[in-house]
Amino acid sequence: MSSALKLIRRFILILLLSICLLFVFNAVLLFYLSYHQTGNAGGWKAAQAVSDALTADGNGTYQLSREGASVLEEYQAWAILIDDNGGNVVWHSDNLPGAVPLAYSASDIAQAVRGYICDYPTTTGSHGGDLLIMGHPKTAYWKLMWNTFDYNTIAKLPQHVLVFIICNLAAIFLIYMIASSGIFRSVKPILCGIEALPQGEDIYLKEKGLLSDLAASINRVSEKLSAQNRQLRKKETARANWIAGVSHDIRTPLSMVMGYAGQLEEDTALSQEARCKAAVIRRQSEKIRNLVSDLNLASKLEYNMQPLKLSKVSMTSLVRQVSADFLNMDLEEKYPIIWETTENLPACFVLGDKELLRRAITNIIQNSINHNDEGCGIYVSLAENSGQCEIILEDDGIGASDARIEELNDKPHYMVCDDSITRQRHGLGLLLVKQIIAAHQGSVEIGRGSHGGFSVILRLKVS
Repeated sequence: MSSALKLIRRFILILLLSICLLFVFNAVLLFYLSYHQTGNAGGWKAAQAVSDALTADGNGTYQLSREGASVLEEYQAWAILIDDNGGNVVWHSDNLPGAVPLAYSASDIAQAVRGYICDYPTTTGSHGGDLLIMGHPKTAYWKLMWNTFDYNTIAKLPQHVLVFIICNLAAIFLIYMIASSGIFRSVKPILCGIEALPQGEDIYLKEKGLLSDLAASINRVSEKLSAQNRQLRKKETARANWIAGVSHDIRTPLSMVMGYAGQLEEDTALSQEARCKAAVIRRQSEKIRNLVSDLNLASKLEYNMQPLKLSKVSMTSLVRQVSADFLNMDLEEKYPIIWETTENLPACFVLGDKELLRRAITNIIQNSINHNDEGCGIYVSLAENSGQCEIILEDDGIGASDARIEELNDKPHYMVCDDSITRQRHGLGLLLVKQIIAAHQGSVEIGRGSHGGFSVILRLKVS
């Protein structure tokens, strides 16, 4: 709805701006036309010019100079000179129409001065005490015969103009609102439909009105998105089921391989070389078992199929337990675990799934062991900062390059990226760590530690 209101405000702003520009344009145009008419002064100057060009000789006759004749020719007009004493025409131009009278009463002169003579619009000029009347073509001017305004009307002209403008603006706005109400009724469901598309909702808009074509297009897009979502869910379910099936089917034969390899490893009748090979088979089979388990868990976490058994977990205690387990398994003492946290550290409780969090810490330590065959020291520390529990796991092994660290931090795993499934970017161990911590609304930071090797920092909200 906010988009609809923005659209309406935009339309109203454009309307008001258009009205203002139109008003300014009309005002400029009116000023130009009025100035042109005022500056021209019409036939009044022409009549005076003809009067000035008319001269009398001693015998009572009049002569019109060449300049006066050219004025009459320019205006296609005729002229008469009325005597002040008797109202008779004492001179007229050669092109005087025959219908024009040659004698005038005071009433006739009053009519002629402000209006017409035989439908010819007239203008006047003074010639001494006499009156010169210039008659123009019938279509030259439109003269107002009774152009009289009372003083009140002239005094209140600014108020009248303001009222006129306000009434016009109100009428235009009313017309606009009535005309645009139908458009708004059509636009509103369109905008609601567009806003609902990213939510994955099924949308159907009535395909009628001004925007019926757009509504039909949105309906087709909604149908296409729904079909794609159904196909995607079907594909994801099939992949999850396939992974679960493979994990289940491989468990029994793998257990048999591990069992027989263990028996051969402990059989003293075999040579030392054969027993070592059996030990290698057992260890590699254990890796396969762990990978299958990781694959199944990663698939469940990716598709939110792994329910979290939430409880209050002491991360200090959990990290100590995992570290002790690894120390007990490290018979050759190739991977010593150094506890760098002070003994008075609080319990650092978080709300989470204890077994999943144990799995995440186990995977990180196992990752250091897997990538350092010659052995390395593993350093463990905990801290509580700004309401977050930080678990820092480092080693002093071979570490990783900057490019590799950037890839582990930023690039998606091959399980969740279909554009490059032929090239595995990194293993399942760190993917599981990221998924488990993400399920607990935490964060994972992979980098180079202070001891020169690999470093992983887990951050979880303290409860």
